[in-house]
Amino acid sequence: MSWEKIDESTYQYDEGGVRFFLLMGKKEALLIDSGMQTHNAKELVKELTDLPVRLFNTHTDVDHVGSNEEFDEVMINPAELVNYKLPHPSQKIVPVYDGDVIDLGERELLVIALPGHTPGSTALLDKNSGMLFSGDPIQDGHIFMFGEMRDLSAYIHSLRRLDKYKDDIKGIYANHGTLPVDYSIVPKLIEGALQVERGEIVPVEVDRFGKTVHVYDIGVASFLCD
Repeated sequence: MSWEKIDESTYQYDEGGVRFFLLMGKKEALLIDSGMQTHNAKELVKELTDLPVRLFNTHTDVDHVGSNEEFDEVMINPAELVNYKLPHPSQKIVPVYDGDVIDLGERELLVIALPGHTPGSTALLDKNSGMLFSGDPIQDGHIFMFGEMRDLSAYIHSLRRLDKYKDDIKGIYANHGTLPVDYSIVPKLIEGALQVERGEIVPVEVDRFGKTVHVYDIGVASFLCD
């Protein structure tokens, strides 16, 4: 495993099934999530830049926080704290809210809340490039909607909100699945989720983590639900 360049100031690190991202501005760098198997992401960043690095979590499922304990502070939507177990008690939580802007130095990232997959799922839109770093909700793989704190209705409303940004989004960079995906996947995910809610898709039952999960194939992706 190693860093892969997306452009001159943007990299991804793919663990095989889950990835995290490094964005560099003129003043600082931002790590978007910190992997699952990886526990030295902060050290890995030094392979690419000497800029000070901060950590942002799109959400705090276990496959996104593998290196979190390397950091003394982390930026998280406060709605996600119910889902987050602090890696060490002294870690500072820097709250980020929908509409906030994270400025890395001539590189501004707009914070967009996308609750549903988890309560505090949050995306970042790079105003310069049009890259949307979406976390898990927008992808062409398996979208986990089973277990505590998942809400398909909230998910649908979150994706509908993205319509006002569609002209600004040039590509969607998720932590799973194909990289990137086009914005055209968003209305398809919405329609698929509505079909699941209406009971119009027959699921397949599979075992995940010792429990029965219902898999709904919507064509462009699959929803895994209770």
